[in-house]
Amino acid sequence: MRVLAVTNLYPTESNPALGTYVEQQVRGLRQAGVEVEVLYINRQGRGPGTYVTVPDRVRESLRRVDPDVVHVMYGGVMADLVTRAITDKPLMVTFHGSDLVGEKVSSLLRRLLASYGVICSHRAARRATGIVVVSRELWNALPASINRDKVRIIPCGIDTTRFRPLDRSRCRIDLGWPDDRFHVLFNVNGDDPVKQPALARAAVEELRRTGIAVEFQEMRGLPYGEVPLRLNAADVLLLTSKHEGSPTIVKEALACNLPVVSVDVGDVREQISGIDGCYLAAPEPGDLAAKLRSVYDGSRRVQGHVKMDMTLSIECIARRLKQFYTDVCQGRWEHAREAALPSPGR
Repeated sequence: MRVLAVTNLYPTESNPALGTYVEQQVRGLRQAGVEVEVLYINRQGRGPGTYVTVPDRVRESLRRVDPDVVHVMYGGVMADLVTRAITDKPLMVTFHGSDLVGEKVSSLLRRLLASYGVICSHRAARRATGIVVVSRELWNALPASINRDKVRIIPCGIDTTRFRPLDRSRCRIDLGWPDDRFHVLFNVNGDDPVKQPALARAAVEELRRTGIAVEFQEMRGLPYGEVPLRLNAADVLLLTSKHEGSPTIVKEALACNLPVVSVDVGDVREQISGIDGCYLAAPEPGDLAAKLRSVYDGSRRVQGHVKMDMTLSIECIARRLKQFYTDVCQGRWEHAREAALPSPGR
């Protein structure tokens, strides 16, 4: 089976952490025997003007690759352009989060651009012959008119050979972290207000006022290979995002047996379900601090690796995607596309 994967998120030499979850998905598919050709739309490096070239680049790739399926691995403007340009191949689109729910706490301009991206995602979803969403929240965010028979919930997988439990003390020595502090890890993307770093800092300050020697460790701009070291050195991962799809960092933390304290966002509730020592909190400093205190008073390690390995490893997710490709190629996609198109006269 040949797949043309179109994405605007993919690691580059200048930004090796960009879209690592997409790169891992591609790697898993290739290991599962799927031929994957990646068409990378460098929106980050070249700006929105690069979208002008998308239709021609997609058609050229179609002629060269002749794929069985075209898989657009992010929604928004790119997905709208690709699904408009292709009319004779099965089309799949994966939606990851803000491409379906927009952004609610950014600047006015960014919110407007995100809102337009959501409109584009809706158009792409109607044209698509198969849809992947990474969480139940995004399933619910799809327009009611979308035929749910063509939708699958498939989160991005994680590399459970890379993200695994390591000796905490050894990791702290390597990082120079004092071993007598309670280390709260917070994954931040620049100054992205969606992550609500101010709320995270306020929760940690609330905890500090109870007399606990706590260190707030911000993880930003790291080479991907260094992330497991910090997850294993920390005592807890704190997540305070306003919205998420299926936050990869939570799954990576659980694979390292690191406790998670999070607001109820994305699929975090589902991922931590059944794992003692992880907590959901209200999005306010007092409750977040109380849940952090529960981790402080506990073992500071959970049993998460086995669950992640069995359900969300790269290999497991690749098998599920490969089966969806097969379902689409066996003809069911034609019925799905007909159901998604407006009836004559509408």
